[in-house]
Amino acid sequence: MMIRPLLSALLLSTATPLLADVPKVATDIAPVHGLVSRVMDGVGSPTLIIGPSASPHHYAMRPSEARALQEADMVIWVGEELTPWFGDRIATLAPEALSLDLIHAPGTVLLDVRKAMIFAAADDHDEHDEHDEHDEHDHGYDEDKAHSDDHSHEDDHADAHDDHGHSHEGTDPHAWLLVENARAWTRHIAVALTKADPDNAATYASNADAAIAELEALEAEMKSVLTIQNAPGFIVFHDAYQYFEEGVGLRAVAALSGSDAADPGPAHIRAVQDLIETENVGCAFTEPQFDTRRLDTVLEGTKAKPGVLDPIGRSIETGPGFYPALIRQLGASMAECLNS
Repeated sequence: MMIRPLLSALLLSTATPLLADVPKVATDIAPVHGLVSRVMDGVGSPTLIIGPSASPHHYAMRPSEARALQEADMVIWVGEELTPWFGDRIATLAPEALSLDLIHAPGTVLLDVRKAMIFAAADDHDEHDEHDEHDEHDHGYDEDKAHSDDHSHEDDHADAHDDHGHSHEGTDPHAWLLVENARAWTRHIAVALTKADPDNAATYASNADAAIAELEALEAEMKSVLTIQNAPGFIVFHDAYQYFEEGVGLRAVAALSGSDAADPGPAHIRAVQDLIETENVGCAFTEPQFDTRRLDTVLEGTKAKPGVLDPIGRSIETGPGFYPALIRQLGASMAECLNS
């Protein structure tokens, strides 16, 4: 089921705010929780629904998490592309809550899902770096543009996996891993909170300005950390890092599974094993949220070194400093393996 965000009606309203107190905000994953926490710092704290120890792709909410969602005045989440089940939960448990799905916010850079999980075989990087109608160069913030909510989307989550390692079509949902998107989202979060809670508008604006400055510095820092001469090829556990790769100028040669983390077939596993030898693969990255025994099998007898990448920050303390810590951890983990 697709739910349409209710936020635009609130943002366009000039009447008395609907929420008299600091809104109760629920967020889906820890990176979004971190961005919201940064904007709300000093005013309140959002609730995290999907903890970073679990994969958001396949998750069953606990009763306490369902209650937190039910009590929310506002829900800020990535969108149905990442968690198609979460939209249904909002509609059932928090039908009156304001819903801001960030992946459809104006200014968001979107990338298509990579169809073939052997990226080294792709003809050209252009296969997957076409952005959708949200212009990646539109760094200026237009509040009227932010208020619009006419970006329809389709539910493209039908599985299309087969033994050749193909993923489903549609938008790659891991958009939070591009810092440029985090900057755009920070502004949208601040606008939403300001309209719901105008008494704290100055704090939200100040926090957002400071956060965006921090994120701009973070972008430059990551490009420096991951400027690696003659970097070896690397494999990722599932295709979650396309946005991060785009931001730092590196590219994986393959993923063991697609962007929705479905299990790979045996033919794809054999293809990845062959690729390790032919493409001089130096690193293969596991993830703490998944059983990595399949990747261990792929690496057996090869020279590729194991590393760990965590796209949702299992080991990082949640709160206002979470998002920069997540990106720095990813950069440090990748640089350590590629440089060794």
